[in-house]
Amino acid sequence: MNQRNVYDASLAPDFHSSLLERDAPFPAGAWRQALSEIVGKSEVMESVLHTLGKVARSDSPVLIHGESGTGKELIARAVHRLSMRSSKRFVAINCSAIPESLLESELFGHVKGAFTSADKSRKGYFEEAAGGTLFLDEIGEMPPRLQAKLLRVLQEKQFSPIGSNEVKITDVRLITATNVDLEDAVAHQRFRLDLFYRLNVLPVVLPPLRDRRGDVRQLLDYFLEISNQSHSIANPCYLTSDIYTILERYNWPGNVRELQNLVERLVVMSGGGQIGIEALPGEYRYLKVGAGAGASGRESHSNPTAGLVAKDPIDASIVPSTTVTSIVDILPIGGIDLENYIENLENALIMQALERTGHNKNQAAKLLGLNRTTLVERIKKRKLAPLNSPSKEL
Repeated sequence: MNQRNVYDASLAPDFHSSLLERDAPFPAGAWRQALSEIVGKSEVMESVLHTLGKVARSDSPVLIHGESGTGKELIARAVHRLSMRSSKRFVAINCSAIPESLLESELFGHVKGAFTSADKSRKGYFEEAAGGTLFLDEIGEMPPRLQAKLLRVLQEKQFSPIGSNEVKITDVRLITATNVDLEDAVAHQRFRLDLFYRLNVLPVVLPPLRDRRGDVRQLLDYFLEISNQSHSIANPCYLTSDIYTILERYNWPGNVRELQNLVERLVVMSGGGQIGIEALPGEYRYLKVGAGAGASGRESHSNPTAGLVAKDPIDASIVPSTTVTSIVDILPIGGIDLENYIENLENALIMQALERTGHNKNQAAKLLGLNRTTLVERIKKRKLAPLNSPSKEL
């Protein structure tokens, strides 16, 4: 999630300082104003903001738990910005992106000649972030040897660069983040228990996007505005209401990062103006049963129709069935657009048939009881799949 510079502490220094005073009262909603770069007003996100309000006024280590794409670095930056260390540097490092042979040097620095390629001395991030905040992302990927060294630094508040006997005092606020279950990693001896306790002083748990569906619309509008501006779209893009309906029911395995990337893709490919259902990639238009609201993304094995048909974009609670009774039972109280519903149901079944047959239109037509010509015409008219999709036809 990108950071918005909406809240400027310099415009309201008294408000900002009152937030940071440990015992000072502050007005209701103050943390929402101060953390305005964090998009979302769902109950779970309000709870996260309330936690951050308390965490920011401390100087203890913070451990942010959350799946990939939930915005862990955004949260870390927000904590730093509202802390007493905000005037100093915020330094971020991804522990999984740097080889073990280089990670120690990146963290603690080295002196000239400490190893073969060390042609000059270099400060590590612990030194560069002095007085500020050091953010270690994907801490669960840190090698065991470095876990031990990090633990010692946290205990003794000092370290030595590689190849040096000089002891340096560290003064950083440490924030770490992980997308793995560290307690499970401890149980399987992949992560040190003592280090876990040192890091997990102030835990912050970020919910996945599927647990905050009420924020999807606001996030879509937010990233739509950003993409329109960043790509200099003369005729700003806007989403039709049916796209909001579909995407609010999507499971978002990639969380906010996936949503942001989708919006940018839609804006770039459309070039401006209205963006409708037909612009969505197939995986968003045709949700597999069990991949929508209230599901974890796994297909249901208790439902005999699970995985056989796709959900339509009108009502995510509908699971099509071959029996008249079940069809009557699922008619929404407010009614539906029957023609639209039938067309969407046909589209879903056509996509299923194509996927099952490897885009063999002869076999797909047989599964659907259609002539091949009729099937091809519907695919072309409804833009369901490229007619030159890979096919296994003989």
